[in-house]
Amino acid sequence: MVFGNTSTPAGILTVTLCEGKNLKDKDLIGKNDPYVELWLDDNYKQRSSNISGSNNPVWNETFSFNITKSSHDKKLYLKVYDKDLVGCEKIGDTKFDLKDVYSGKEFDGWVSLPAKLGLTSHGELHLRINFTPN
Repeated sequence: MVFGNTSTPAGILTVTLCEGKNLKDKDLIGKNDPYVELWLDDNYKQRSSNISGSNNPVWNETFSFNITKSSHDKKLYLKVYDKDLVGCEKIGDTKFDLKDVYSGKEFDGWVSLPAKLGLTSHGELHLRINFTPN
């Protein structure tokens, strides 16, 4: 199923946030209380549940994005936070190129949360991503 390079058909992008591993510890005492924000554009962000006390959280949560033809970026943005009693701290962030997913290839794998300059990692997220055209 090939849709070409310039246009993606309307459909549903499904993202399953499976788990995280080796998330960089932001708390001085104890472990992170991580959650993830996911979005394609700044107008519609989705958020996972908060997992208490884990640097290797398991979410197994699925998020759906309605895609309208040619109305979206070809990247999925993810930002991981540590929820604190007051506010939150960023653990790491990444973006995932959806070009292959929109072309019909399901993704099931780990994505890194690179540190500054990409020399080290702030952990990894296991994602399953697929696109179902209308």
